[in-house]
Amino acid sequence: MTTLPAAGLPVAVVGAGPVGLAAAAHLLAKGEEPMLFEAGATVGANVLAWGHVRLFSPWRYVVDAAARALLAESGWAAPDPDAYPTGREVVEAYLAPLADLPALRSRLRLGHRVVRVARAGFDKMTTEGRQAAPFILTVEGPDGRAQTFLAKALLDASGTTATPNPLGAAGVPAIGEAAVRDRIFSGIPDVLGAHRGRYAGRRALVVGSGHSAFNALLDLVDLADAAPGTAVTWAVRRPAEKLRPRFGGGIDDALPARGELGERVRRLVEAGRLRLVTGFKVARLTATPAGILVGGDDEILGPFDEIVATTGFRPDLGLLSELRLDLDPAVESPRALAPLIDPNVHSCGSVPPHGEAELRQPEAAAYVVGMKSYGRAPTFLM
Repeated sequence: MTTLPAAGLPVAVVGAGPVGLAAAAHLLAKGEEPMLFEAGATVGANVLAWGHVRLFSPWRYVVDAAARALLAESGWAAPDPDAYPTGREVVEAYLAPLADLPALRSRLRLGHRVVRVARAGFDKMTTEGRQAAPFILTVEGPDGRAQTFLAKALLDASGTTATPNPLGAAGVPAIGEAAVRDRIFSGIPDVLGAHRGRYAGRRALVVGSGHSAFNALLDLVDLADAAPGTAVTWAVRRPAEKLRPRFGGGIDDALPARGELGERVRRLVEAGRLRLVTGFKVARLTATPAGILVGGDDEILGPFDEIVATTGFRPDLGLLSELRLDLDPAVESPRALAPLIDPNVHSCGSVPPHGEAELRQPEAAAYVVGMKSYGRAPTFLM
């Protein structure tokens, strides 16, 4: 392969979700040439994994300005800016029409998974001449064959939903977790739709204290009303006195739909519609004929038929391992961004505006953007 001068190459965008497609739209607006890679069979594949879930951000915060300008040229009918879409609606009403525009369709490769990025001809240790070299992306196509592509810049918008955190409270899989993996759903299951048969009439444990847990709990309680025998237990690491703020600001929440979500869960807890266990740290899981037993430090819960792990996500940094990155050791976001998004300090609504400077890396022209730029922090909003 002949290495070309980086200046004449396209900008590689990894991931064709809301941020990746918006980035491509901005690149086109600035006269740049984007080259998009999406591992899924369709744009927004990660979003479709929770397509049944309604956002607590209205459309006005979802549709990017540069993307809107491109769509407007095609006669696109913009959705009501004050309506709250589901994940599937985001894909079908916004991302799919955007990706189908000729300007983007010709630059998009679906079913192409980027597995490694490096500097062409330079390993991580080599400095002299490094910054002038193009990036080389190793990409696996739909047939599983690998090929390489060159780019002058890199925007990694691949997200984090494909790499969920384990159930273990220490950040590593609990003892026995792998053995019951088929009984654990990571994320928000479609309890009232595609996954109804998995939970109806069964005993479910939800682990986690964020808004993903809230969505799962609300659906499971609704299912319990319709399907006798459905039982819901909610386990959180936080002690009881620190859980209340997780319910949000109610009617005073900066995002009303988010506040309403928390209020609904709070009312269910107070009404005894689900069992809440606070201060519980998952340490081991044991499969028994009666179901799964979940052990903590000094308590055992269960047995359960199914477990829903809403324990957050973490970035897959393996594909960037040959690049020189400066990441916060705890949050795993760009170091300059970390203090602005640290969930120990900020909620989704208190993160201040930030831009390119906070995303800059020692590896010039390489950026981690979107949800992945937030590392392990759960405070990312579109």
